[in-house]
Amino acid sequence: MRSRGVLVVACTVGWAWLIWPACADLQKYVNAPDDTFRWRVVSHSVNEAGTVYTLHMVSQKWQEISWEHTLTIYQAAQVRPQATMFLWVTGGKPNPVTLMLGLELSRLGQAPVAFLHDIPNQPLLGGKREDALIAETFVRYLQTGDESWPLLFPMVKSVVRAMDALQEFARREWKIEVGHFVIAGASKRGWTTWLTASLGDPRVRAIVPMVIDVLNMPEQLEWQVKSLGGYSQMLRDYIDAGLVPMPQTERAKKLWSAVDPYVYRQRLTVPKLIVLGSNDPYWSTDALNLYWDHLPGEKWVLYVPNAGHDLRERTVVDPVGQYRRTLQTVGLFFRHQVYKVPLVEVAWQHTHQPTEATLIISWKIPKGTQTHVAAARVWVAEAPTRDFRQATWKAHDVTGFENSTTVRARVPVPETGCRAFFGELELQESGLTYWFSTQMQIVGTPVHAQ
Repeated sequence: MRSRGVLVVACTVGWAWLIWPACADLQKYVNAPDDTFRWRVVSHSVNEAGTVYTLHMVSQKWQEISWEHTLTIYQAAQVRPQATMFLWVTGGKPNPVTLMLGLELSRLGQAPVAFLHDIPNQPLLGGKREDALIAETFVRYLQTGDESWPLLFPMVKSVVRAMDALQEFARREWKIEVGHFVIAGASKRGWTTWLTASLGDPRVRAIVPMVIDVLNMPEQLEWQVKSLGGYSQMLRDYIDAGLVPMPQTERAKKLWSAVDPYVYRQRLTVPKLIVLGSNDPYWSTDALNLYWDHLPGEKWVLYVPNAGHDLRERTVVDPVGQYRRTLQTVGLFFRHQVYKVPLVEVAWQHTHQPTEATLIISWKIPKGTQTHVAAARVWVAEAPTRDFRQATWKAHDVTGFENSTTVRARVPVPETGCRAFFGELELQESGLTYWFSTQMQIVGTPVHAQ
């Protein structure tokens, strides 16, 4: 078992209309000894696609409930164990889809991949699941002051315990030391990914948080009301529990400061690939802009066009192809972390005139890499307001950059309504394609505001 250092995070950060008090202590919860932690190998299978190990793990005891997990390890054919693994945080149980994803990510990354299931353990507390369960634990914290109640705390601790288990497994099975992990998760598991990185654990080499476009929560909620005309109905469990809008009590502020990754942003220095759906019903269309500039370290964003919270491109007919953008970009990001190869640097600049917006995208390909830009495009959507969750995004290719490292695109400002757009570079490397995006911009005037 590794030793864990002490991390002190200042949480007296001023945001708009409030100043957070000291945070409930996530680090203290994660570091608390718990002798229920254990794991064992349940099965081991090999076929032409690769090798699959299935582990059973007990991560902790939370509120007198033992948290149990399936931890599955995928090693694609011809892939050797490396010092870095991919750890995908998810719910449910292993199934044919996770088998396909695990082996494909292992093939793309050229290293083993682990899926941590049952995050969170559920149903609990009277049959509650997912956001309803998280909201219930937040309410119980507000009622009791017991800082172990917020469900994100045991969710994060489960990830830390999974890293412990995987390191022990690698020593026994592969006779190697796995020292680093690329951690990924979607939605509340993406929330967990951000918070795990905030611990400052040196084993976390990089993160891939997906469809959790809500950092800087106080401003995000205010912006939802302004841009969507109200809170997203996908937040209904938190609204019904009286958590949104945020109660103006010291304990409630302490709760939200403890679980908002933005509070810990100075600790989020590891490389980050943020994956978002352009039509995600949970968030404001341009929610990323409320925190992107304040994230330190290397960072990239991938907007998946015409995709909702599941990242499925609905305009693509092929069921496998609907996830191609996400899977290949995440896989190549993983490979670069495993082999410590720099990724292409992408930068952009937006300028606005009364009748036209300009997007300039520039890139720098590291020396010694085989990456090249195969295409550049701008994705554009129309809507009467700033709410583009039901809009259809259309691609507009940009040409003339073949001998350059910069591309310029112009987007007319509509006479009525709004227009949203983001840029995209299509990259090729070692016969594989992947994509990086720019931030989202919205121009025009909402119809109801005229």
